[in-house]
Amino acid sequence: MATAASAFAAQVLRGRWFMAYGSFLIMSAAGATHIFAIYSKDIKATLGTWAPTFGIHAGLVAEVTPPWVVLAVGAAMNLGGYLMLYLSAAGRVRPAPPLWLVCLYIAVGANSQAFANTGALVTCVKNFPESRGVMLGLLKGFVGLSGAIFTQLYLAFYGPGGGGDTRPLILLVGWLPAAVSVAILTTIRIIRAARREYRAFCAFLYVSLALAAFLMVAIILQKRFLFTRAEYGVCAAVVLSMLLLPFAVVLREEAALVKKNTP
Repeated sequence: MATAASAFAAQVLRGRWFMAYGSFLIMSAAGATHIFAIYSKDIKATLGTWAPTFGIHAGLVAEVTPPWVVLAVGAAMNLGGYLMLYLSAAGRVRPAPPLWLVCLYIAVGANSQAFANTGALVTCVKNFPESRGVMLGLLKGFVGLSGAIFTQLYLAFYGPGGGGDTRPLILLVGWLPAAVSVAILTTIRIIRAARREYRAFCAFLYVSLALAAFLMVAIILQKRFLFTRAEYGVCAAVVLSMLLLPFAVVLREEAALVKKNTP
């Protein structure tokens, strides 16, 4: 029994459904630029500067390296760029960095998300060529939800207080996407197989729609009522639980595959 359980766990972790789930998690943490307006005022107030970001394509790196290298580069850029931006905005770096250096921090941190997008998205499209449209829609949907997910986690970790200080959000944006990418690094790889996909993608879609609906309701209620730190924590816990729901779909699909291949 233990051997069978270990074999099934290894199959799940090596399978392309877990790879897809890992990509969803990466994309859920890859939308920090969507909430730049929230914390940009603290950058301007502390450093007296503001700077936009620009895009840098990671496709050339993806063409010559495996997906895990692309994700590792993105994680390093995210952590380095946003960590230095947080330290500068928090006044931990003296003297205050010049404008060009702040722009560089923002550019490095923000453009790390191009590597996360490329590493996860391109790999998923290659692994699910029959359903590339559905996969692209799901992945981009999770990116769109990432800003709201970050906001709920920030409110749960740091509470509604703090006098509007959003600098801790910069720190959260710095370490969380990098941690997610590093944790799932080795599972994002090319796995070619021809298997049924429609039922699984429908389940993934239902979970993403439920998550979007919950986030919408939570944000509306938080705008209308004064939430406590504990209530923000409950909202964040529900969000994290819903992010784990697709893993049940992964287990179901891998169990069906085992049953199909068992004589």
